[in-house]
Amino acid sequence: MPIFTFWLSDILKMQYFSVFILLILGFEINSYFLFKFFIVKLDEGTTIIKSRRLHNMNVLITGAAGYLGSIVLKKMQEDLNSVIIKTLVCTDLREMAEEKRLKSVIYEQADIRDGERMKEICLKYRPQVILHLAAVLDSQSMPREIQYQIDVEGTKKLLDAALESGCKRIIISSSGAAYGYYADNPEWLRESDPVRGNKIFAYSDHKRLVEEMLAEYRTKYPEMEQTIFRIGTILGAKTDNLITALFKKKRILGLKGFKSPFVFIWDEDAAACLRQAIFSDKSGIYNLVGDGALVNKDLAQLLGKPYRELSTGFLRTMLSILRPIGLSKYGPEQLLFLQYRPVLDNSKLKVEFGFKPEKTSLDTFVFYLKSIGIEPQHIDKIKVLMPS
Repeated sequence: MPIFTFWLSDILKMQYFSVFILLILGFEINSYFLFKFFIVKLDEGTTIIKSRRLHNMNVLITGAAGYLGSIVLKKMQEDLNSVIIKTLVCTDLREMAEEKRLKSVIYEQADIRDGERMKEICLKYRPQVILHLAAVLDSQSMPREIQYQIDVEGTKKLLDAALESGCKRIIISSSGAAYGYYADNPEWLRESDPVRGNKIFAYSDHKRLVEEMLAEYRTKYPEMEQTIFRIGTILGAKTDNLITALFKKKRILGLKGFKSPFVFIWDEDAAACLRQAIFSDKSGIYNLVGDGALVNKDLAQLLGKPYRELSTGFLRTMLSILRPIGLSKYGPEQLLFLQYRPVLDNSKLKVEFGFKPEKTSLDTFVFYLKSIGIEPQHIDKIKVLMPS
């Protein structure tokens, strides 16, 4: 019996009607047949995704217990009931509580720094695709040496384990921070712009180092495809991190003479894009953000809070005084984050990779506010910045 069953209404909507004709003529597609198309049930109906992958794929996700990983995992669980994914394996440093485990998903507790353990898992399940999400997001949470071991050395050990097990593709969650916080950054950063990072920011520096490593592996091991997403500021209904803490203060602060725009990506959009990458033939590097950017002054308007601009000199002096006496965990170097925040252009993501985020940066921020019980103010007065 053919694997795929279609409703006539779905068939009429399909661009590739020939797929249906082949099935009618009696072509059976089984789990061992290499086929050009997969029929993947996405959130909004049935869509054809071009792929050259085998059915019954084995997929491994690292950092699956994290914020983004858990959303991706929920989206992919339904694929276990199709012919597309045979085995879905998740690893994380934390052991997943039994009541939080999803049906049919395999959970393996593992430290990304343990190369032998990662090799053991990769050889056991032999994933065709690995989605690598394990990383340290809060640079204040642990010593920098440990962050380096996780972010950089851990990624290298995973790459080596993937190669030894015959993995065909690895998908990496990088960040816009990889571009670095520099005065000479273009107004809108594109994927062809240099990745420079900032040594003073562990997260930014490690993303740069990882991308340099990935470039070396692309040259040495072209048989393993790479898809890298430089992700912007993620927001969703349950986001609670250092960025959202800024929005919860009594007033929104800015620096005189600096726009410091934010580019947001809805967490559900980010997860959907990563899921699409697992089934896609498209490799390469892509900025993963929603359309447009918002400046701090407009964020303050939406929040209904006062906006106050401070001089760079004043704030640098205050941070230089407060951190040594323990009244601030941030030093004057943090001003770069406020001055030269990377603003990402997502044109390549939409045109070449073929993913258009459902929500814009403005949509995402409005959604976030409503999810925490704040009714956005003055939406009609907001001037969304767009690339020229």
